[in-house]
Amino acid sequence: MKDLTPLKSDLEPIEVASRDEIEALQLERLKWSLKHAYENVPMYKQRFDAAGVHPDDLKSLKDLAKFPFTEKNDLRDNYPFGLFAVPREQIVRLHASSGTTGKPTVVGYTSGDISNWADLIARSLRASGTRRGDIVHNAYGYGLFTGGLGAHYGIERLGATAVPVSGGMTPRQVTLIQDFKPTTIMVTPSYMLNILEQFHKDGIDPRECSLQVGVFGAEPWTNAMRHEVEQAFDMHAVDIYGLSEIMGPGVANECVETKDGLHIWEDHFYPEIIDPTTGEPVEDGQMGELVFTTLTKEGLPMVRYRTRDLTRLLPGTARSMRRMEKITGRSDDMIILRGVNVFPTQIEEALLATGGLAPHFQIELYRAGRMDAMRVHVESTPDAANEAGKAAAERMLSKRIKDTVGISTEIVVADPGTVARSEGKAQRVLDNRPKE
Repeated sequence: MKDLTPLKSDLEPIEVASRDEIEALQLERLKWSLKHAYENVPMYKQRFDAAGVHPDDLKSLKDLAKFPFTEKNDLRDNYPFGLFAVPREQIVRLHASSGTTGKPTVVGYTSGDISNWADLIARSLRASGTRRGDIVHNAYGYGLFTGGLGAHYGIERLGATAVPVSGGMTPRQVTLIQDFKPTTIMVTPSYMLNILEQFHKDGIDPRECSLQVGVFGAEPWTNAMRHEVEQAFDMHAVDIYGLSEIMGPGVANECVETKDGLHIWEDHFYPEIIDPTTGEPVEDGQMGELVFTTLTKEGLPMVRYRTRDLTRLLPGTARSMRRMEKITGRSDDMIILRGVNVFPTQIEEALLATGGLAPHFQIELYRAGRMDAMRVHVESTPDAANEAGKAAAERMLSKRIKDTVGISTEIVVADPGTVARSEGKAQRVLDNRPKE
């Protein structure tokens, strides 16, 4: 793989500032953000007053723990525009979730928010190894989802060339990669596996294509998948993190020279880790739920937003800003099976370590008598599609999951190409248990 380490001269001064400088800026911006939310969003005024706190009570960064949390249901309860902190006429763009579990969550941006977002995507791309003048194949979904347009503006802000291909139509993805010769692809990791599969179907060696770096986000993925993709394409695979409620993609990003966790852009977002059960903050280095407070958002400030993502905070390495470890899962995506906590990423790691199996899977939860049970649907590789190969892979994967998670799992090894493919975020878990 090509060395894509950015030049120190390419970095913004704040990326390598001292911790004292970063924390002084955070405190200044945090005071503004709390005041902005309190004075302009009725929900925050009510919440702060009920908790007996006022923005003026923030004297240090640790004082933030006195303020109440914001949760996803707060956006649904104030649907559509109730949490905006500026007049609706000053909102220049709206995004929204799909609303598959209830009312969609609506987020809004001022022109200043859009400009900051573009800057942070550009910073994330530089950290990933992308440069001005590069071609970026943007396979994130365009539309109400924040991924496509969020990435698009940042690509242009960097001075790179955007290819706004969006998701789907996988054969066309490969054709455009071959014809346009992008150096960077932005895509969900599960869909990157579909693109890899299409390269093989077309008889094209992916290691010979132009891609040098993949910027993968929107769903948890493992270092095992990183290795799989990097070996297949001879390119770097780095993680990008974000969520619509806080901004969208570009809240944090891995640096290509270290790939040791995602540096949080702490000049715009203040991170905390809390115990997901008690809500109490924990020390850096301890695992827990990630919480963000926005420092510069005008249209939709968020105070102590509970992301439900599980990670821990670590000191900076390639940058001064703190890192978050790769997301291992979400507190609300965790499967509790017969008292055992299971994350889809654990199944993925076991799958990628098992020979004869393709990297596509779905977890099915069902009821066997009075007991909850788990079935993992996978598929064989073409060279192991015979009955003996499938049986061997089934035994090995079952043992790996048992050794890792501690529960017995039914494995169904199907023919190549039979497991459902993703053209965006993967649906990893199908819960077919009876509703109580």
